[in-house]
Amino acid sequence: MNAKEILRQHIAKTISISDDQFDYFFSHFKLQSFKKGQAIISKGDTVDREYFVIEGCLKTFYINSDLKMFILQFAMPTWWASDYEALYTGIKSNVGVDCITDAEVLCLHTEDREKLCQEIHAIEHFFRWRTNKGYVASQKRLLSLMNNDARHRYEELLALYPQLYNLVPKNLIAAYLGVSRETLSRLYNS
Repeated sequence: MNAKEILRQHIAKTISISDDQFDYFFSHFKLQSFKKGQAIISKGDTVDREYFVIEGCLKTFYINSDLKMFILQFAMPTWWASDYEALYTGIKSNVGVDCITDAEVLCLHTEDREKLCQEIHAIEHFFRWRTNKGYVASQKRLLSLMNNDARHRYEELLALYPQLYNLVPKNLIAAYLGVSRETLSRLYNS
């Protein structure tokens, strides 16, 4: 399936638009390929795009002053990624987005997204729905971090996204769960 068909199926789960509207919508995206390990957004960047994953896996991460990495999100096919605080507020990026694997993404410039939302009500509905869904997922993750032990968070991640364990190095899964690599090994082997 090509990038256009993948995006079409993705938005069709939420909204209905005509073929002409979709073609116009799709014309605002730019297909880009990135290599494993390549940065898409680095700390301090100006962020004016978001990325829809067609193929591969991205990570959104933060590195603190002690050089400890925290994974905010993994983005697999049909997921979106960016530094949303920087994208929506205009501040410089505080988080990075890079490629865990080779990746192919569709990039949408924020000005184009805003224009599309003004011109096609269904597109505005789609982006609002997607933002709401992302907020709910972030809230659930935060509550899980506050209320559950490492084993429960590990089992929860495995149940929700079993494909991550074959795709993502264990040290990155540990950083996502907020545990050491050694703790993850104990959980993984028990």
